[in-house]
Amino acid sequence: MINSTMRKVSIPLFCAVVALGGCTHYVKQADFDSAIAELRANDQQQQQQLAALTQEMQQQFAKYDAQIAEMGGRVRVDTAAHFAFDDATLRDEDKPLLDDFAKVIGGHYPGAMVTVEGFADPAGSAAYNRRLGERRATAVRDYLVSTGGLSESQLRAVSYGEDANRQIDQGQSGDNGASNRRVTLVVDFAGNEGGSAG
Repeated sequence: MINSTMRKVSIPLFCAVVALGGCTHYVKQADFDSAIAELRANDQQQQQQLAALTQEMQQQFAKYDAQIAEMGGRVRVDTAAHFAFDDATLRDEDKPLLDDFAKVIGGHYPGAMVTVEGFADPAGSAAYNRRLGERRATAVRDYLVSTGGLSESQLRAVSYGEDANRQIDQGQSGDNGASNRRVTLVVDFAGNEGGSAG
């Protein structure tokens, strides 16, 4: 009986001691408010940098057939490169846009993180198209590193293959699906603005 009573009292008492012991690390209101203010300032600075990058790219790329958009805290350069059917060779006509992209990023945003997204039209199997999209993204990434002077650590290549929700011309392949065979550049993080134009 005493053992049973001790268990009934000791278990809640133990839980209370553990709970109160965890409460010794309360954050002071002033420290909390300071941390929140710093996060908001950083977020605002990041938004300003992305807006400036978007505007600069829109001006720089006005001569190209590329869509520049700021969305979800990222800057997207859509259709940065197109590819022939079942091919991952970078075309000469796409290189000037990539050169200008590298100049903007390398000259003003050297800390930027960029995702190179590869796509394919729906001809062939999904697995094959995923690999083809990866080869296309890798070709653009390698070009930006070797010719554009960007760091490999700030560029990552991913493939969406033939994902239906990412196709420009739904279900089209061959001559009709040229717009689906592309690479898009996404600036995920602009980093700190610095450096000079190149």
